[in-house]
Amino acid sequence: MIIKLKNKDTLICDDFEFKCSIGKNGLKKNKIEGDNCTPKGTFSLGPVYYRGDRIAKPDTELKTIKIQKKLGWCDDPKNIRYNKKIKLNKQNKGEKFFRKDKIYDIIIIIGYNTKKIIKNKGSAIFIHVTNNYKHTRGCIALSLNDLEILLKIIKRNSKIKIT
Repeated sequence: MIIKLKNKDTLICDDFEFKCSIGKNGLKKNKIEGDNCTPKGTFSLGPVYYRGDRIAKPDTELKTIKIQKKLGWCDDPKNIRYNKKIKLNKQNKGEKFFRKDKIYDIIIIIGYNTKKIIKNKGSAIFIHVTNNYKHTRGCIALSLNDLEILLKIIKRNSKIKIT
């Protein structure tokens, strides 16, 4: 199953169309760290991280992981854990998953630059929650309800195509 980004504000999966937002500076084939662009390409999905203290475990075929207070994602190209899950502390700084604003109540990891990681090519690209459809720093954002629907219909081997 392929999820497609259409017109920069619509995500299509099966017969469903979801309103979404993308990176502030649009789409880019040759993404670099901090450019606020959503990367173009076809990418794998998963796992799914969720705030168990706020929402129930998502109904999905993808692997799910409950977010703990110190859980985050490394966005520092100088760190050996660049573009990987990390435990946040003084040495490891990065994208904090346990947030007050609820945008990371559910996160689907987009497999961009996650296999053969290239420093400065971009990190922390997710599908996450939005409350207002404002532009992201490179992720794709959906309403909580739409993200929960998407999780129910995608399969373990689903991919996202961003063009």
